[in-house]
Amino acid sequence: MARAALGWGVRDLAEKAGTTANTVSRFENGADALGGTLSKIEATLTAAGIVFIPAGSYQGDGGPGVRLRGAGEGG
Repeated sequence: MARAALGWGVRDLAEKAGTTANTVSRFENGADALGGTLSKIEATLTAAGIVFIPAGSYQGDGGPGVRLRGAGEGG
């Protein structure tokens, strides 16, 4: 969802996060990834404007997810 919000493909995220497209694809398909790799991916998405919504933080129906930070929002 985060990549889609940014209009990025697997290769875009992999290049920006300093990992491989195969690693991103495997993780998105449910495989485990090293903590350092996950940290790089999360930091890259956050820097690009993605906000991660943890379970219990959303007011209303729904659960954990992501959204694109709006103009003027802090991060």
